[in-house]
Amino acid sequence: MSADEEDRLDRAFTALGDPVRRALIARLSRSDATVNELAEPFSITKQAVSRHIQVLEAAGLITRSRDGQRRPCHLDPAALEALTSWIDTHRLVVERRHRSLDAVLDTLKEQE
Repeated sequence: MSADEEDRLDRAFTALGDPVRRALIARLSRSDATVNELAEPFSITKQAVSRHIQVLEAAGLITRSRDGQRRPCHLDPAALEALTSWIDTHRLVVERRHRSLDAVLDTLKEQE
């Protein structure tokens, strides 16, 4: 993995460390939304939501476009796929280790 890829991964996981940002990602997984729409369920200011969106943008998890007067936010599925792929790689390694340990334990049980 290149240094640039590691940096992107670090920014994405850091961004997802905040519950508000995770909730924004969950909302955007259902459909695109404006800052006003994203801010509705929260008891924080629109400016605070905007700052969270900027963090998610800087992490490469979301993008924004212009649609007339609207500036909808969009979830970037490729960025989430990169995170999922990284997690899956490590999950598979751990699962292999656990299967090996299970096999050793089964062998020990049979020998008793």
